[in-house]
Amino acid sequence: MKITVIAVGKLKEKYWKQAIAEYEKRLGTYTKIDIVEVPDEKAPETMSDKEVEQVKYKEGQRILAKIKPQSTVITLEIQGKMLSSEALAQEIQQRMTRGTSDFTFVIGGSNGLHQDVMNRSDYALSFSKMTFPHQMMRVILLEQVYRAFKIMRGEAYHK
Repeated sequence: MKITVIAVGKLKEKYWKQAIAEYEKRLGTYTKIDIVEVPDEKAPETMSDKEVEQVKYKEGQRILAKIKPQSTVITLEIQGKMLSSEALAQEIQQRMTRGTSDFTFVIGGSNGLHQDVMNRSDYALSFSKMTFPHQMMRVILLEQVYRAFKIMRGEAYHK
């Protein structure tokens, strides 16, 4: 089993890096985990709709270049399906039972994901209707994937 997280942008703060490292270590018991950062597109604060679309396109092409053809892609999208931790564990478990062993979770840039990336997605997942900082979203995602493995194995995890 392998999980890849593709995220636009770099982690800057030490505390986010430490949190990610902790969950990578914990997940190592259950799966191989790989975090791939793709550069975000430099852009001014205010942009036209066309410029936003161009930024999303360029970031999207970088994301798509990192996705393996055999991978099941789960994109994080505000309009995606919201699941409980147990339901996420069940979704992953069902896909594993059907033979999926390579998952790629995608976290887009500050402008969101390009339609090409969403078209490649096998499942659109939402953690909330709210928007979170991308660095924080990586930590939340890894924590929920870790929690999913604990649930799938019937192991205790704090509530």
